Amino acid sequence: MTIRAAAAAVILSLTVGPTACRAQTPYTPVERPAPGQTVCGVPVCGADFLTPAFLKLEAADGTRAGRFHILQIGDSHTAGDQISGQVRSRMQARFGRGGRGILPPGLPYAGYAPRQVSVTATGARYLPAPLIAGGTRVPMGLAGGRGRLEAGDHLSLIPDPGVPLTTLGVCGQAGPDRGTLQMVPDIGLPQAIDFRREAAGPLCAEVALSPGDANLTLVAVGAPVVLDDVRLWGEGGLSLSNLGVVGSTLMDLEGRDVATVEAQLRTDPPDLILLAYGTNEGFDDHFDPQAYEQVLRRRIAWLRQVAPDAALMIIAVPDGQRRRQPSTGPQRWSQSCGSEGEWQTPPALALVRDVQRRVSEDLGVAFWDWYGRMGGACSADRLAGGTDPLMRGDRVHFTATGAEWIGDILADDLMTTYDGWRAGRTGGN
Repeated sequence: MTIRAAAAAVILSLTVGPTACRAQTPYTPVERPAPGQTVCGVPVCGADFLTPAFLKLEAADGTRAGRFHILQIGDSHTAGDQISGQVRSRMQARFGRGGRGILPPGLPYAGYAPRQVSVTATGARYLPAPLIAGGTRVPMGLAGGRGRLEAGDHLSLIPDPGVPLTTLGVCGQAGPDRGTLQMVPDIGLPQAIDFRREAAGPLCAEVALSPGDANLTLVAVGAPVVLDDVRLWGEGGLSLSNLGVVGSTLMDLEGRDVATVEAQLRTDPPDLILLAYGTNEGFDDHFDPQAYEQVLRRRIAWLRQVAPDAALMIIAVPDGQRRRQPSTGPQRWSQSCGSEGEWQTPPALALVRDVQRRVSEDLGVAFWDWYGRMGGACSADRLAGGTDPLMRGDRVHFTATGAEWIGDILADDLMTTYDGWRAGRTGGN
């Protein structure tokens, strides 16, 4: 029905009287696609490599007394927190709500809307690290940006109702010219974290929260405060931290400051690290698979150095397309999608995925086949169609409904793999 016809129907129903009213058709949820097949035939390839994480999860499973921390780092798919937020909610429903985890220290981009907490800033600035592709490196922590609060600036965190929190933590840069960060709750007395130190360098600290705290305001006092992240933890259970940068590639991790990252991960060590890069590399017309493989191997070695007790899993690059452009010379495409082939899959996406798969097997890293799970070739184009599309029109990013769908699949795959691992240890009991 066109918009004009729909409007006419509404007017008619108002003019002919109540006898013309009809019962409304009840809403029927659109059936979502079943998960596609993975390259290895099981939900998580190399599941045995997750044993260190599963041992820790098993110790907390059922008791909800211990904390299990998942850290996801990546590009815009991670930064948005729609997919990771769904994984967090699903897994917390089973293993306990261990807190929101680590957040960027401010508003990293317009429209930033993380799950389980609202973030607002008054005066506080967010300073993103330039992308490596731009040729400039600025050493920063895992969030890929810093929050700078001049004296009197505010950063407010409002957890969603019912989110149990016991601790607020921050990591930042101490020094002789730094000030004090005061945490002002809506219940209880303010608490202070002093970033003024003779020696400059990273500093992580935390304060206890009172039951019922619903609005947490961070205020810089006396001098500027520079933050690398903000942390919200519960007493026990599972937490999932998502630290993504829009437009970033794996190369961006080359520019992270080792001392800052070590301080961040030493304070709240992750039990499982999800490495979720590859889309921006796959859309690079000058992608070099050999150079990418070298970077991937270096970054895995580096993560194992700074987080030696964490298991690793690569979230493989998903499917994606871009609209076909008028040809001005030879162009390379791996696939044409759409009824008229108007959408094209950059060939580098498959190359990225191949490197990720081979390196994961070689280095003992688990591998989640996002491309296979979402339906394989041209799935981004198919998922963008229909009355309730799961992909946005750009054929790269997921809609809110789509993020929930693929997040459910990832959460189910992780929990199914954990259950299978545990059954193998206990003989099915």
